[in-house]
Amino acid sequence: MTPVFLDTVGLLAVWDRNDQWHVAADRVFADLLRSNRVLVTTPLIFIECGNAAARTPFRSRVDALRRSFLDDGRLVEPTGDELDEAWSAYSRGLAGQAGIVDHVSFVVMRRFGLTQAFTSDAHFKAAGFETLF
Repeated sequence: MTPVFLDTVGLLAVWDRNDQWHVAADRVFADLLRSNRVLVTTPLIFIECGNAAARTPFRSRVDALRRSFLDDGRLVEPTGDELDEAWSAYSRGLAGQAGIVDHVSFVVMRRFGLTQAFTSDAHFKAAGFETLF
């Protein structure tokens, strides 16, 4: 089964019970874990999560998950060429004018042939990926 890419929107929704997407994200995340789907992401996603969670009670969960991804080899570093490709797409306003971190996510997903992202972010759909909630 193809791995699923974890996006900031999905992770924050799982951790933050007040997030508008919490119920849907929590259900999908539990299903992913129950079915033993391989989950991957980039360091940039954890940087975004770390910034968003800096003053929250779930701050430590961000670092704990980052460490587990690092230890398990599921933290994918974008290459220099991928960063260049992402910046090029960003500058052209592709995928509904998605942000740079999303564009980096898209090129990494394409490298690994990933089609699904744990997110509700419409930019992923605009880039041709399936969002899971």
